[in-house]
Amino acid sequence: MTENRGVAARLRHVLVDAPGSAGARTRAARWELVKQAFPDLANMSVLDLGGTVEWWRRAPVQPKDVTVLNLFEPGDSDDPAMVPVTGDACRAREALEAAGAPSSYDVVFSNSLLEHVGGHAQRAALAREVHALAPRHWVQTPYRYFPLEPHWLFPGLQFMPMAARARLAAKWPLAHSSPDSREDAMSEVQWTELVGVAELKSYFPGSTIHHERVAGLTKSLVAVGGGAL
Repeated sequence: MTENRGVAARLRHVLVDAPGSAGARTRAARWELVKQAFPDLANMSVLDLGGTVEWWRRAPVQPKDVTVLNLFEPGDSDDPAMVPVTGDACRAREALEAAGAPSSYDVVFSNSLLEHVGGHAQRAALAREVHALAPRHWVQTPYRYFPLEPHWLFPGLQFMPMAARARLAAKWPLAHSSPDSREDAMSEVQWTELVGVAELKSYFPGSTIHHERVAGLTKSLVAVGGGAL
């Protein structure tokens, strides 16, 4: 089993993480779109909801300053221009105030968070925070109807009954992370709810909805508000 896990981890790395992989090409194309949408990003104050300090350290464009708000592990920083805050993105203003962080930014970023916050009410709350905290935003989320579920790299997993999803998630070796128990697997699939175009438009009605495509199929959606697209 350990050997199988190792093979699967290497395969996932080749498919998603390695330089030149499909995942790496998608991320590079996404950054090109970011630069088009926000050509003055280097002069902007950024709030990242759900991201990490390390992600911004590796970013090809460094904003004027970045505040990273993450419920679990925003990361560590001794750079005053890069501030980690632990807190709930769906109650971002409250968390930022408690941390003594600013309550207004030039742009809010959120990558692959919307599908993990816990249903429609929480997604609507997250959208309210995004709109309240900056005049511009970039909110990316995997597309529900892409054939390959992106967290587990299993075809059509998002359309299976919940119990079947949990059983598969407990054993599927290409998952982003391996759950410790069947209960953890059930929790992970319950906390992962992909959305489509209609839902994203309802949360960000004034935004441009960009389709990130792989082999001609929409893989992810990005709601861009106030950008130059």
